[in-house]
Amino acid sequence: MEKLLDELLPILDVEHNMILSRQGDVTIVFKAQMPEIFTLSEQQYDAFHQSWVKAIKVLPCGVVLHKQDWFLREEFMATPGSSASFLTRSSDSFFQGRPFLSHECYVMLTKSADERKSSSSLTSNLFRRSIVPSQTLSKALLDDFLDSAGQFKRILEDSGFASLTQLEDHQLLSQQRRAGLIEKYAFLLANCQESMLGDISFERGIQVADKLCSLYTLADADQLPGFCSASSTYERYSTDRTKFSVGFASLLGQLLACNHIYNQYVFTSPSEKTLKKLESKRLRLQSLSIYARENSLALDATNDFLNEAIREQRLPVKAHFNVLAWTQDHGSVKELKSMVSSALAQLDTSAKLETSGAPQIFWAGIPGNAADFPINDTFDTFAEQAACFFNLEGPYRSSPGSFGIRLGDRLTGKPVLVDISDEPVRTGICTNRNKFILGPSGSGKSFFTNHMVRSYFESGAHIVLVDVGHSYKGLCDMLSGYYFTYQENNPIRFNPFYIAKGDVLDTEKKESIKTLLLALWKKDDETFKRSEYVALSVALTQYYDYLASRDIFPCFDSFYEFLQTQYTNVLKKDQVKEKDFDMSNFLYVLRPYFRGGEFDYLLNAKQNIDLLSERLIVFELDNIKDHPILFPIVTIIIMEVFISKMRKLTGIRKVILIEEAWVRRDAA
Repeated sequence: MEKLLDELLPILDVEHNMILSRQGDVTIVFKAQMPEIFTLSEQQYDAFHQSWVKAIKVLPCGVVLHKQDWFLREEFMATPGSSASFLTRSSDSFFQGRPFLSHECYVMLTKSADERKSSSSLTSNLFRRSIVPSQTLSKALLDDFLDSAGQFKRILEDSGFASLTQLEDHQLLSQQRRAGLIEKYAFLLANCQESMLGDISFERGIQVADKLCSLYTLADADQLPGFCSASSTYERYSTDRTKFSVGFASLLGQLLACNHIYNQYVFTSPSEKTLKKLESKRLRLQSLSIYARENSLALDATNDFLNEAIREQRLPVKAHFNVLAWTQDHGSVKELKSMVSSALAQLDTSAKLETSGAPQIFWAGIPGNAADFPINDTFDTFAEQAACFFNLEGPYRSSPGSFGIRLGDRLTGKPVLVDISDEPVRTGICTNRNKFILGPSGSGKSFFTNHMVRSYFESGAHIVLVDVGHSYKGLCDMLSGYYFTYQENNPIRFNPFYIAKGDVLDTEKKESIKTLLLALWKKDDETFKRSEYVALSVALTQYYDYLASRDIFPCFDSFYEFLQTQYTNVLKKDQVKEKDFDMSNFLYVLRPYFRGGEFDYLLNAKQNIDLLSERLIVFELDNIKDHPILFPIVTIIIMEVFISKMRKLTGIRKVILIEEAWVRRDAA
């Protein structure tokens, strides 16, 4: 028999950001952002679990907590950009169309009048010709419910693991080109799909439009595992020494790689009323225990339940959990059932494929209709045990904004933008942006660092990189950066005396040149006198004044000639004695760096000299790391370059990266 959906839909209206059912039930819907999978420790899972238990306990009697987690298979679609680099376009092309599992979590709180009778599989509003409200919710009860919902939200958010946002009218109801939450569930629409109507058939299971659905339930205590907790050990990433924790119910969530909805229900009721019913059941079982061993076992279980409720002050609730999975491919129905059954088996539960009761359970899953859930498909438990079956995590999420590096989701390989610099500081995880990349040989340190450098470069950062091993030659060439390395036929060249156009000789520049000259002149165990320091300072000042009125290229050669021809007269005029500044000794010691000397190439470069404005500079030190002269000079120049960038480039991200750091262990 066919009926129009308008005749059966249990939702009357959406007003004041709440769903009103035809039987007078009121529902508040929150969209929750859960922690990313594989990011919580065992202690954090326990803390998050306790937050759910506390939140459940603040709900008044007669409230249904319906947590609905959507997991939909989607394909990665790159955002086109005309300014994207070759590497970015290649990355987008490689990942284009990669399947992954998206996640949306909705937490719904439904309150009905206290006098409303519980529904069952036989009295579901799916079978009624018309739905007439039997009771209405008084204003006092509504105000109390809204206050409890606010406390519920605050408890979960104060845990620091989740954030809840209440959905508004336009998000619950469908718009002209967008399906609302109610219609999204009724027709199992994907996030990006527009509003689309279809047939819902319950003749052979559940079929929604072209989607073939299977419904698996955990509705009986006998189906549950013998032990449950907030987390479990994920064997794939665990070792003999390290236990890797994951949410207890994650096998029915992010780890179940198919289109599915994981519904979690908790029904609150007066504790005294529930315990009274169980006490009556205990007495009946006691009188029948002599006739069957099953009655005796049930008596023991009921006794244990009552004792724990009184001794531990537990909150007794009714609970139900189900997985609604679907596929559009008729040939993959068996594979889908096998996948869900395997996940339930790994959870150590008995997989029950619902058939006769599936339509009522599916219908009760409509947002706002949780109060009509068949109570005969629930089981008695405590809030602590019920919360163990909540899905506590979602997929990896991209960081807000456009800054970060692209990493791969370890489950699906989908690219995720991760900000490892600003977001950790903003969220209080750390207080600085320093990074330390540690790993054995061949573990991919340089591969990751190449990717990070490229990502930072494309975001506008200035990068100074110290390398040993030529790991960044290809990247530097592709990004048109400066690459300094030493070869016999092409030795390393610098020009610390060069000042870019528009720049001036500031204190930082002068101090770095003086440090370099003193390092070339004096040995490590030699000290310099104050008079020598002052003489070099005056020489540099007058040298740049001398260049200002002449067409002379600034380099060490021209500075050396200036000392020979011009500054000698200045020293004589100022009556500087040889013991205060030995000019002859200074020129003799630095003669190898002057034109025609052994190292005349080192400080007289005429190419790649504007290091301040260059965004990528790589210093490759493999051939000079043990050189007693070149290595100290290059080290000083590296320091001068980065300090200059730090001082002068305001508002620009600067990165200095030391590629190799070896730990030496001396023999005992």
